[in-house]
Amino acid sequence: MKSKSHAYFLLSLLAPFLLLLVAVGWMLLLSQSNTTHGSVLAALGVRHLDSTTGASHRDSKTQPPVNTACTLIVPANPLTAQGLATLYQLIATDPHNGPCNESNKLQAAFVQGAIIDPVTGVISIYNPLVVDKGARPAVLPQPPLGGQIPPTDVVALWFGSNGNTLTLQDSHGSLEQGQCVNGRDGSVFGQFAYCNAPAFFQAARSAMQAGKLVPPPLGIAKDGHMCPSTRDFAIVDQDQSDNVTSTYLVTASGEIAQNTAANVAALGLQVQANGSDERLLTLVDEAIGCTPWMAPDLANPGHMVTALPLNELQAEIWQNAPVALVPNADPMTQTNNHPDLAKLNAYRVGVDQMPSPDAQASSTRTYCQHLLGIAPERLLADEPLTRQAPPADPAVANSLFTFLAQRFVTTYEANGLGCLKRLNHPDPITMQTDANGVATDATISVPGMSSPMEAHLDCEVNGVPLAGCTGTETMNGQPCSFAFDQNTRRVTITCSTGA
Repeated sequence: MKSKSHAYFLLSLLAPFLLLLVAVGWMLLLSQSNTTHGSVLAALGVRHLDSTTGASHRDSKTQPPVNTACTLIVPANPLTAQGLATLYQLIATDPHNGPCNESNKLQAAFVQGAIIDPVTGVISIYNPLVVDKGARPAVLPQPPLGGQIPPTDVVALWFGSNGNTLTLQDSHGSLEQGQCVNGRDGSVFGQFAYCNAPAFFQAARSAMQAGKLVPPPLGIAKDGHMCPSTRDFAIVDQDQSDNVTSTYLVTASGEIAQNTAANVAALGLQVQANGSDERLLTLVDEAIGCTPWMAPDLANPGHMVTALPLNELQAEIWQNAPVALVPNADPMTQTNNHPDLAKLNAYRVGVDQMPSPDAQASSTRTYCQHLLGIAPERLLADEPLTRQAPPADPAVANSLFTFLAQRFVTTYEANGLGCLKRLNHPDPITMQTDANGVATDATISVPGMSSPMEAHLDCEVNGVPLAGCTGTETMNGQPCSFAFDQNTRRVTITCSTGA
């Protein structure tokens, strides 16, 4: 009896310590769980969207893998005014791989709509809004044209994604109603899809033949050459004519809104942009003194906007030979990494290109030959202009010049169209990158042509020659130093102000 009471006494003394150990254990487990979830939220929270390029800056050492396979739920009656204003909802194709969020630059999806009036030939643009499934937008979109599109007008949609693949999902018959094409036989294109595009382009061609729709000429760039189009071998890459020019606004809390003047004024937001060949054309245009074709933005009254269908229609009319058309090794047109002629043609008609009758007509080797013969020379000629322009993505390159050079290298070599092997010709571009893999410089070798940046420049100060615009001369009685920056082609003059 004495030993029992003594045991109870010891247990009563130990009980609080045992309870404390259990509590600490639970706290550690909870802390570990919260840390795991917290790292995901923090990873999304520290992303910074560049207001010009839409690029995100992410620390790969602290970020978890991002799910780049997303699905977009297409609302019912997508070609009507109400359908255009109805929210598209983004979800993960496979939730086990993580969520998809429209506010995440690496996952964002984009929709671009165009309306053509066959009677007048007038084209208008309306870009529907994408949000996470179940989420509310920052500002609810309003239907275009007062909620009533004339029955004779033709509406079409194009889709882009910053992820690897975008799958369209039906909602109450929406994919059939919109005549939507996401790929072929269950093999999606990848980042691209469209609805009713062939009918839109047919209406546009009829309007052009009747003289009602006249795409403007491409114009002449500052380099003296014709401005590029989406079918210019100076602008294309391994998967040309993909994605869209749509942009959205993102709030600090991750809500999405259409990019309109009213929304910017009310919310003061960051811009989310699609990593798009169609959009890249507009950046190159700006850098080399060209103007893209634009049409009225029905969501943003009084403003004009660029669009995929405008780019492709203009290219169809004005691009000089050789004309770049989607080749059979374009990864978006292949099935299981093999050419698929039916899938290729399904893609082509969505961007107003002639279907290919056979593999020879869509030869990637021929495509590579034109790419090699045209792109390096134009990139070199435009170097003084594109070096001054910001890159399409600062996480990839430090200027538009290095971005375009890096893009050519990727397309030309094994990870792209494999032109190096197909042509048995070395890559004419050599890249330099920093420790983070960002392209910082490029050397382009074109026979018989030197870089405009290497041209010798001399200055004359008060009648005195200054070789290389570098050195010291006197101006207004003050010693001044001159320094010429080869990269920016600028001369910096620093003069002493005296005592």
